Amino acid sequence: MIRLLHGLVLVLALLAGPLAAQDLPGPTDGVFVDEAGAALNYDDWQRMAERAEAEIAERRTSSDRLEEIRLQLAQWRAALLTAQNANSARIGTVREQIAALGPAPAEGESEADEISSRRQELAQQLVKLQAPGIAAEEAYRRADGLIREIDRTLRERQADELLQLWPSPVNPGNWPEAAIGLSDTVLRLWDEAVTAWTDPKARTELFDNMPLILVLLGVALALVVYVRRWVERFAERLQQGASVRGRKVWSLLASSGEIILPTLGVVALATALIASGMPGEIGRNIVAALPLIGFVIFAAAWLGARAFPRVQLDGAVLPMPPERRAEGRFLSVLMGLVIATEMLRSAAMDAQGYSDATTAVMTFPILLTGGLILMRTGRLLRLTRDAEDKSYVLRLLLVFARALTVVGALGPVLAGFGYVQAATALIYPAILSLGLISLLFILQRLLGDVWALVVKADEKAGDTLVPVLAGFAMTLASLPVFALIWGARFSDLTELWTRFTEGFSLGGATISPTDFMIFAVVFVIGYMLTRLFQGALRSTILPKTRIDQGGQTALVAGVGYVGIFLAALAAINAAGIDLSGLAIVAGALSVGIGFGLQQIVSNFISGIILLVERPVSEGDWIEVGGVQGRVRGISVRSTRIETFDRNFVIVPNADLITGRVTNWTRFSLAGRLIVPVAVAQGSDTRQVERILREIVEAQPLAILNPPPLVAFMGYTTNQLTFEIRVILRDVNFSLQVRSDINHLIMERFRQEGIHILPPPAPPAEPDPVKTAETVLALADLVQRDRDAPAPRAGRKTAPPPPGTVKGADR
Repeated sequence: MIRLLHGLVLVLALLAGPLAAQDLPGPTDGVFVDEAGAALNYDDWQRMAERAEAEIAERRTSSDRLEEIRLQLAQWRAALLTAQNANSARIGTVREQIAALGPAPAEGESEADEISSRRQELAQQLVKLQAPGIAAEEAYRRADGLIREIDRTLRERQADELLQLWPSPVNPGNWPEAAIGLSDTVLRLWDEAVTAWTDPKARTELFDNMPLILVLLGVALALVVYVRRWVERFAERLQQGASVRGRKVWSLLASSGEIILPTLGVVALATALIASGMPGEIGRNIVAALPLIGFVIFAAAWLGARAFPRVQLDGAVLPMPPERRAEGRFLSVLMGLVIATEMLRSAAMDAQGYSDATTAVMTFPILLTGGLILMRTGRLLRLTRDAEDKSYVLRLLLVFARALTVVGALGPVLAGFGYVQAATALIYPAILSLGLISLLFILQRLLGDVWALVVKADEKAGDTLVPVLAGFAMTLASLPVFALIWGARFSDLTELWTRFTEGFSLGGATISPTDFMIFAVVFVIGYMLTRLFQGALRSTILPKTRIDQGGQTALVAGVGYVGIFLAALAAINAAGIDLSGLAIVAGALSVGIGFGLQQIVSNFISGIILLVERPVSEGDWIEVGGVQGRVRGISVRSTRIETFDRNFVIVPNADLITGRVTNWTRFSLAGRLIVPVAVAQGSDTRQVERILREIVEAQPLAILNPPPLVAFMGYTTNQLTFEIRVILRDVNFSLQVRSDINHLIMERFRQEGIHILPPPAPPAEPDPVKTAETVLALADLVQRDRDAPAPRAGRKTAPPPPGTVKGADR
């Protein structure tokens, strides 16, 4: 456990920059690199490789020794990787020289002696220049293979340790041996103290250092007990009394003193114990672990106070009542004590070499306590499922709470059966993971509060894009820490980083993160220059030309597409990405892409045609596929049309090229308007025509050359049909002109006594004589049907004569 917590400190190096495995080895490591970085002492490498192979083959080689050998091999591998690029510039020049001489003559052909001799000379130079790179690549493959072998061996050993079966700690037969081990440790500590006290030299040193020891003990007491309480109260006052924008930030920064100052107090305590000269071998191990133990306890208490605050703030991740928050703080302190107790046991007993039974019995109560705390914590977190607002983060916490419950129940069971190492690998990493998740939540809130303070906004600014992206990046950066907590070796992470920086091969081309970075930088620069040039065209250059607005928009869009294409080409060239190796892959994918993206490609080509030919421009009034409206934007794939109902319709560009499109305003604003008119039958047609002609010629937007036309289109028994056909100067006002004409028609027809439809005929009055005759006839038929005799049984009744009906049917 101590080694695990010490190892987490190394993650700072992992997150800060290049890893240790990437550092080039120095002369003390047995590697000799010239000033150009191209020459290596391969004799030293040969001896190193042979020694590494021998120790790897030896099964008794310790894991620590294998890690040491692996580090040296990783340094050699990094140097060999650099050496592979030796003379690369010169090799490229020589190849260009050979290509300039032309193709080599075929068999049976000859060439000039000067060219032939020059070709041979350049070929020899090329072979000599390529030799260091080839040797470095061969050595690199060997070093990489040895590193993989060491990693496989270490992983196998780690798996064997986890599955190792120890004596069961719940077996009473193992308890006496554990009691002996515990008493032996206590007696050794006592003997060390007694021996130091009986030694006159040590006792003299104790009395000489007594003033310093008393001062250090006073400082430790003040920092651990009093100062910690003062800092806690000061942070609470800051949170309640500071400004709205900065109170959370200053309160959190001030509360960090609850960890730093008490830990310094524990350091002062450890210094006082060392200065006394009383601790022996075991005591010194315990004293050396005290600062880390104190840090774990105080950090756990601080995390609990931040995750489960005394005063519930708005927007809390875990909405809980006060009693549950108090329980959460208590469980956090208990988890810190569990980790600290295991660290204390390890520091006091691991160096003594006790048996597996003793270690299992001494570890089992700690594991059992940790498991119960995890189960209780999982239950506490699951109680938040009753919250009204179940965010995505809260749902993840509920899943994690169930996992804590399972781990808390499974760990002690495994330890009880003797799988103590497996239980240790479950309980303690689960506690540390819970602490790290709490820290991530606290830092995420801190980032949001700092961003709100910087932009001088309210607390809601903490949920904007920038803090969320920063929190996401921080979460990704914490993944190596989680990996270390759950048993990954630091060398595993360095190996992953090395593989990542080396890049990957795709179609014969090697692509590395550096290539991606260069590509992104060059492309962004090209994209920004393109946008700047488009802005200059749109606002400065094109308005001074005679190009219409649609043409200006098309030109600006075309410049944008060309600029993006050139920026992509420049980025690919700057990154040194060889696309020739991807030709086969692209050819294989083009078939499937051709079928899957056929419609998209068709729309793309249609968009280019629209931008070049410009049959439709922005602002035009068009009709396509039964949709009328004004064109508001033309993109590569589709055209956006705003209908007269203020709705937007997205029309694929292929429909504008292959379909029938009516453009009312593209080449001329003039357009014809047809207004149908119906009058009642019997109206004077010449009078109606004269009135309609006067109305339409009086319209200010009507074009009189050619003159408007009033046509008598036809008639029915009820109405006469006319049509007014007029060409307007601006067809955009056709609806308003139609309305004005209809208003004038109604007004003039009313004045002239012309009816739109004939007056309805009055309903005919019924004839009383005919009605009485009909009623008497029906009554006579019903009476004769009732007087008719019924048919006898067994006698067939003759069918009724055709055209007659029976009683009720009549």
